[in-house]
Amino acid sequence: MCRLSTCSCAIIIFLLPGLFSNAAEPRGDKGPSAKPAATSQGDKRMTIQITSPAFKEGEAIPKKYTGEGADVSPPLAWTGVPEGAKELVLICDDPDAPSEEPWVHWVIYKIPPDVKGLKEGIPRKTRLSDPPGALQGKNSWPSGQNNIGYRGPLPPSGTHRYYFKLYALEAKMAAEPGMDKKAILQEIEHHVTAKGQLMGTYQR
Repeated sequence: MCRLSTCSCAIIIFLLPGLFSNAAEPRGDKGPSAKPAATSQGDKRMTIQITSPAFKEGEAIPKKYTGEGADVSPPLAWTGVPEGAKELVLICDDPDAPSEEPWVHWVIYKIPPDVKGLKEGIPRKTRLSDPPGALQGKNSWPSGQNNIGYRGPLPPSGTHRYYFKLYALEAKMAAEPGMDKKAILQEIEHHVTAKGQLMGTYQR
């Protein structure tokens, strides 16, 4: 039998919604949080600004950068990487894909912190000379179907969102070529000092 007073029960019920209000992370921002705490006035962790000359935030990704076109990676640029960052990681995924987890389109890591962007058409190789020392990992395509490096949007139907997420790390990764998104996120979980994202869409 409950022995709580009516007043005490009312206080507990009033407080419960607030305990769970921040439990879920938006679908488009999966991944480790940066160390500075977010506030109710906005996510102060998003201190890196990512842009592309090919498309703006929320706009359609040109066909050239999709599976219906040349399927080359789009050019990207960024600002706001904090001083003292040791490496950068970029992940692109599609949370609207009909799969249990967001469909991964690109994993590139060990990017030097002084690099300000990525050129168009990064080769599908595990080890890169530009950016120097950068490595690429597995996307969600099956082995043997260009599952290393960038693969562009090719949704089965409807409009999908594609998030290019950049993470700045306080320490260098102990990473090997060909790692997948899950392994990368586990590796960087406690080392992210800042992040940013750019979202583009594509419709078939």
